Amino acid sequence: MRTLVIGDIHGGLRALHQIIQRAKVTPKDRLIFLGDYVDGWSQSPQVLDYLIQLNTTNHCVFIRGNHDELLLHWLKDNKDNLLWYKHGGEATVTAYQQVDKATKQLHIDFLLSLKDYHLDSKNRLFVHAGFTNMNGVSYEFFPKLFYWDRTLWETALALDTHIKPNDILYPKRLTLYTEVYIGHTPVTRIGKTQPVQRACVWNMDTGAAFQGPLTIMDIDTKEFWQSEPLHQLYFDEKGRN
Repeated sequence: MRTLVIGDIHGGLRALHQIIQRAKVTPKDRLIFLGDYVDGWSQSPQVLDYLIQLNTTNHCVFIRGNHDELLLHWLKDNKDNLLWYKHGGEATVTAYQQVDKATKQLHIDFLLSLKDYHLDSKNRLFVHAGFTNMNGVSYEFFPKLFYWDRTLWETALALDTHIKPNDILYPKRLTLYTEVYIGHTPVTRIGKTQPVQRACVWNMDTGAAFQGPLTIMDIDTKEFWQSEPLHQLYFDEKGRN
């Protein structure tokens, strides 16, 4: 059985189909999704439908992303959020005009079921954005930081590679877990389109919300598969800026 981790999807169902096919995913595989299933491309409702169905055939773990929480608030409270609209929400609102009430409720239930993080038996952590508490995720005072905070990734990027984990200057957060898998901050910001490792942190957000591909990776072998860049799959859409 493989354990496969998947980066931020952002409404790109076509890309999700591609990576599932290219990785030759079977019901024996365990799938860990890092969040941000929605906002950006035009198929956010269909992505949630697909994930709900996939959970009936595969062992899936679904982590909560910040965009997933924003959608949940909109579906439950029906309140406009202009800032959300500018960051992918407009495409989602437009797509939901064609979704019936019963399906919306299924999506609300799915979004409510998402996990803040997942820690496996090998001390590998899966979280959308990061955490701030120096003693680890179980001590985090503000759960929203699991899907909003960027400082874990920024710390890993800025780390002097000459400093070793047993050094007093080494950031304690980077010593707590064997590996940490995150999304949230696209690696395209540093000119990359493949998963990037810094210290124990693996960033799986390869820019699918913008002009990068979607990525799935076997966490044991580090073999990965990618979709075509999303702006090519959705050539008639503008996506996120």
